Amino acid sequence: MRNFGPVWGPAKVQWYADGRRGDEAETVDLLHDLVTDGDALALAVGSGRVALPLAARGVTVDGIELSPAMTEPLRERTGGRRYRLVYLLSTTLFDLLTQDEQVRCFENAARHLEATGMFLVEAAVPNAWSHNGKTGTAGAVHGELVRYDASRHDPATELLEENHVAVSGAGSPSDSSAQRPAWPAELDLLARIAGLRLRHRWGGWHREPFGAESVRHVSIYERVDTN
Repeated sequence: MRNFGPVWGPAKVQWYADGRRGDEAETVDLLHDLVTDGDALALAVGSGRVALPLAARGVTVDGIELSPAMTEPLRERTGGRRYRLVYLLSTTLFDLLTQDEQVRCFENAARHLEATGMFLVEAAVPNAWSHNGKTGTAGAVHGELVRYDASRHDPATELLEENHVAVSGAGSPSDSSAQRPAWPAELDLLARIAGLRLRHRWGGWHREPFGAESVRHVSIYERVDTN
C-alpha cells in the first residue's frame, strides 16, 4: 500500500474521538478488576478513551503512543517501571505489519510486567476476511452520503489493505489502512516466544465464553514463571 503511515494527524484524531465504540464502561470494569492494587501500562493509549476513565477509578496508568497528536492531553511517563497490567486494545496489535514486530510487542510487554503481572490483548478474529483477494461493498448509505469500503488480502504476506471512501456533495474524503491479522492460536505462540502463556480467553468484556461464533477475543497472558 502506498502512502500509508501509522502516525495519525489532527483530522484522524478528531475522527477517532468522535467514534467512541460504546463499550468503554465494561472495558474499564474488567481492566479495573484485573489490575487491583497495581499499575497499568497502555500500549497505543491513543486519546485516552479507556486510560482516562481507568485512571479516574484510582489506577495509575502510563501510556505509549506513536502519534503525538493523539496524546496532547496526556504525558508519557513509562521509564523502566514494571506493571501489574499491560493492555493493548481494539485490534491495535494488527497494526504491526510483520510477525517479527508482533513478537517484539509481546516481548516488550513481558519485560514490563511484574512477576504476577498480566498482558491483555483485545483483537478481532480474522474469520471475516476472505483469502480470495479483493472485496468491495457499500458500507453505509445515509441520504446523500455513501461510504464505500474496499479491501484486499494477500495470503502470502497476511496483509489486509483497506480503503474507505465517503461520497457526498461535500466531496469524497478517503481513509486507508493496513493490518496483519493473526488468529488467536498464533498469538498464543507469539506469547510463548516472549515467555508468556495464556491464562484466560473470553469472547468479550463480559467474560462470555470464546467459541466458534466469536468475532473478537479478550486474551490474558501471564509470565511462564508465575507460581
